[in-house]
Amino acid sequence: MRCDRFFSWFLIALLLILSVPALATTSFAQAPPQEDAIQATDQVKQQGEQQGEPCELLVAGGGLAGTAATYEALMAGRTVCLTEITDWLGGQISSQGTSALDEAKRQREELFYSRGYKQLRERIEKKYRMLNPGDCWVSASCFLPKDAHAILWQELEDAAKAGKGKLKWFPSTVIKELQLSADGKQIEGAIAIQHSPAPGTPPLNTETLSVAIEDTYRYEDSDRFTKTIIRFAPQPSSSAAQWFVIDATETGELIALADVPYRLGIDPLSYLDPSSPSTTGDPYCTQGFTYTFAMERTQDPQPQPTPSLYSQYQPYYSYERPRSTNDYFDYVFTYRRILSPKPRSKQKAFGVSQPKPGDISMQNWTWGNDYRPGTAADNLVYTREQLEQRGELTPGGWMGGLRTETLRKGEENALGFYHWLVAGTTDSQLGEGIKQPAPNHRFLSGFESPMGTAHGLSKYPYMREGRRIIGRPAFGYDQGFSISEIDISKVDYLDPYYQTTLPDRMYRALWTALSARPAEVAIKNTPSEQIMRRTRSRIYPDSVGISQYAIDFHPCMTLSPPEAPGNTEREGIRRAHGPAYPAQIPLRAMIPQKLDNLLVTGKSIATSFVAAAAYRVHSFEWSAGAAAGTTAAFALTENVFPYELVDQLPNPEPLLQKLQAQLIAQENPIEFPDTSIFNLDWGSW
Repeated sequence: MRCDRFFSWFLIALLLILSVPALATTSFAQAPPQEDAIQATDQVKQQGEQQGEPCELLVAGGGLAGTAATYEALMAGRTVCLTEITDWLGGQISSQGTSALDEAKRQREELFYSRGYKQLRERIEKKYRMLNPGDCWVSASCFLPKDAHAILWQELEDAAKAGKGKLKWFPSTVIKELQLSADGKQIEGAIAIQHSPAPGTPPLNTETLSVAIEDTYRYEDSDRFTKTIIRFAPQPSSSAAQWFVIDATETGELIALADVPYRLGIDPLSYLDPSSPSTTGDPYCTQGFTYTFAMERTQDPQPQPTPSLYSQYQPYYSYERPRSTNDYFDYVFTYRRILSPKPRSKQKAFGVSQPKPGDISMQNWTWGNDYRPGTAADNLVYTREQLEQRGELTPGGWMGGLRTETLRKGEENALGFYHWLVAGTTDSQLGEGIKQPAPNHRFLSGFESPMGTAHGLSKYPYMREGRRIIGRPAFGYDQGFSISEIDISKVDYLDPYYQTTLPDRMYRALWTALSARPAEVAIKNTPSEQIMRRTRSRIYPDSVGISQYAIDFHPCMTLSPPEAPGNTEREGIRRAHGPAYPAQIPLRAMIPQKLDNLLVTGKSIATSFVAAAAYRVHSFEWSAGAAAGTTAAFALTENVFPYELVDQLPNPEPLLQKLQAQLIAQENPIEFPDTSIFNLDWGSW
């Protein structure tokens, strides 16, 4: 029997290997071969460090930001080592399953995106012969997560050809340790662990992340994994930096591991973040995370077995939003429908075709598979204090910085939500009589399913928020650079709430900062109610990218556990929820304190809790990643560190201007059309 099982798993593994896109050019290099198993941790590390992998850029995290950074660096002819904890490129649109592009309407109409992101959209359309193969209504493009990896792989392969760059791709790999210079200002090396199935065991993605994640961060081989230890090091270079490391991880792993200053969760109330619900801040209340899954409509009812822990999570689930007609299920099903094969129904629902058997929907719903812990007992992303208590900041102690138990509960919550959708009869927010069973569906699992996992859940949860760096002190930013709520928000700050809640001096400072003519306001001491507010986002002299999306919250819950009956969202968080102006990505938001050759991109750039809620969607991640990759390649060429491009602001910075000109020439916008201190008409955006 054991031989039969082994042969079956061997065939599956062989098929999976054959399905991975081949390396078509010599500019792509495979990860190094695995070493013989070594039992002792010290021996494993020593052996791993002997097989160094030279890079000009080490990009940690293969999500959209990491892929974009790699794309631009390859186009610049650089050698890039790219690591990813899963075996798929793409993050949000692949391993996290949220393959429905979040885009602002006007930006989409103008196709005002980074060149690599536009190419991604074009490749999606070419793959399916349409941009929206799911005929969803939440987005202009919904598609299968499993296809996103292959599309992005081809995009990187073509970038390497065009730019004569070289990619060293390390899937199923995590960074375990960083090696710093004697003065602590540079990363001189990084030790990583790559895992593969141990002999005679099932393929990767058989088990859920919560079961396997701690094993992936241990040096030793296990019953589950064989480990390869890799030491990344700078490629010989005459540049001052030797190489650059880019943190593009989903939770800011490297900034925690390097112990640079960062923030987590809610920021304290201030005139810069006047909608904060806390006067002291709360690092445990981050946005909810989501294990996505796919489900297919069937012609006939399907067996819907009840998960063993369903009763624990059932009190949480809700359709959330009242509707005038009882079409709640189809409303949710078509919202993120990711595949609707033709011929489609001629009948319309919510502006798209009505669902039919064979349609596939991806689920990502706030009062559904969102899991929203918010206390010190259950928060997902450990704070610095918690990491220190756990020993994760000691040499060799890093274990990913996430609470495994909360990951597990997020997985259980997602499986329970599927059962609620197809068999549930309760609704925590809308009351009795709303929820009706919908048994004509099946949960999609297996290695050929949209999520590419045996269990059917996404390989990694969709992360809306992680650690956010505090940038370096700069002119006007004595405590460290950051993007704040009032830099982007369209909130009506004349609302009596702000005048009655904020102290007088804070309220005055708020309106002075919001003024279209702040100098004039300060000189004339203009009353707050007479100040003309600017109607655009803050303009940054060091902008290297763009972002536009609403400030969108999935708030943490008040009590622990999140699924507790009668639990509510943390009060006040949604006060800032709503429209935001088209915004910029300043280079200062990507430069951490302490380390000169580390750049931060994606959701971990320097933003406040409120601003981060807008700086987190697909096109932003790509723009931020493109900026990081371009900046790193530029700094190597110019023999400078990124901080030297901005350390004299607001005085002119010739090299910064040269970098910005290069970004523009390469079709990576750094501002929206007509951006000017004199242009206050942003209504059309």
